Amino acid sequence: MDEVKQLVADIKDGKIKPVYFLMGEESYYIDKISEFIENTILTEAERGFNQVVLYGRDVTVEDIISQAKRYPMMAEHQVVIVKEAQDLSRTIEKLSSYAESPQPSTVLVINYKYKKIDKRKALYKAVRKSGVVYESKKLYENQVADWIRRVLAPKNYTISPKAAQMLVEFLGTELSKINNELEKLQIILKPGSQITPEIIEENIGISKDFNNFELRKAIGDRDSKKAFQIIKYFSENPKDNPMVVTVALLFNFFSQLLHYHGLRDKSPRSVASALKINPYFVNEYVTAAKNYPMKKVSVIVSHLRTFDVKSKGVDSNAVPQGDLLKELMAKILA
Repeated sequence: MDEVKQLVADIKDGKIKPVYFLMGEESYYIDKISEFIENTILTEAERGFNQVVLYGRDVTVEDIISQAKRYPMMAEHQVVIVKEAQDLSRTIEKLSSYAESPQPSTVLVINYKYKKIDKRKALYKAVRKSGVVYESKKLYENQVADWIRRVLAPKNYTISPKAAQMLVEFLGTELSKINNELEKLQIILKPGSQITPEIIEENIGISKDFNNFELRKAIGDRDSKKAFQIIKYFSENPKDNPMVVTVALLFNFFSQLLHYHGLRDKSPRSVASALKINPYFVNEYVTAAKNYPMKKVSVIVSHLRTFDVKSKGVDSNAVPQGDLLKELMAKILA
């Protein structure tokens, strides 16, 4: 995020590069940087003659180079944006000849999503020398909640730790998907508002009481009644609560719990840092560790490995998801 801020600040200060190669697994920042360039470098009047958007599936690298070598009309720059450039992955290296000596008056933006170019080859080296290579990396699950807070803060919104965790567990780590839901909430909420689990349940459709976050907490508390209530809800709504996701999240939880048992320093700050979790959730791990000694956690991790395979249809003999989850809960809470 800091790298993106610096890139944007440089463009605002007039430090404009002739080539921006935006690549990587996470598409959110690729889109945001590209949109910023598209809306910033040229005035609205200049864009009609001097800004063009191309798509990788419709052009060749030679077409891009030809367009990039043109001169602007009554403007300091022309902007050439190539979207979905990953469709040119087999021939993208041909762009190295242009990147070695780019047209100074052209701003060429290459959106190369979900992939990376080889850093040992000529194109990467040429762009690094003449322009900017930005690699947008996927965030780890434990980093996304903090990203949500940082995105909301400049817009004068806050979000509770539980609400942020609900979004991550329901939507995964795809930032564009999460941002779309956050933008919907900002339409209906006044600046200064806090996004709560109740707001998410009402407007996004994620149950605040029956989700993987609450299941994890119920298991940690050894609250069998609540855990089986949640499992029942999951079995009645399998499309919204796939077992493979539940097992993966529980595996992560108990793996962290195993790590917790091995920590020498169990102060809240040290635990949060070691497990890479929000300090808000440290007490849940303290409670769970009391309820599940290290030997028991090791056994549960083994069970979760087995049920992970079964959740994917291996050796399960077409057993319904609900029944598998009940069997898994019985083993965990035994």
